[in-house]
Amino acid sequence: MLTINTQFESELKKRIAEELARLRAYLESPSLITDFAQYRWYAGQIDSLKRVINDYCDEVNTELNKR
Repeated sequence: MLTINTQFESELKKRIAEELARLRAYLESPSLITDFAQYRWYAGQIDSLKRVINDYCDEVNTELNKR
């Protein structure tokens, strides 16, 4: 049985992965990106969300396990 924290983390990661897919699809459509600043903004969003999944979720789990 999953704890509420594990369920929350799982659902959060799923939602972030969906948002990453949406942003990647937007970047892969060249007609939607009109300038380099817009491209950089979307690329930055993707990078930030990947950092949340890869780094911050693990850090939070480590911190919670110390308690």
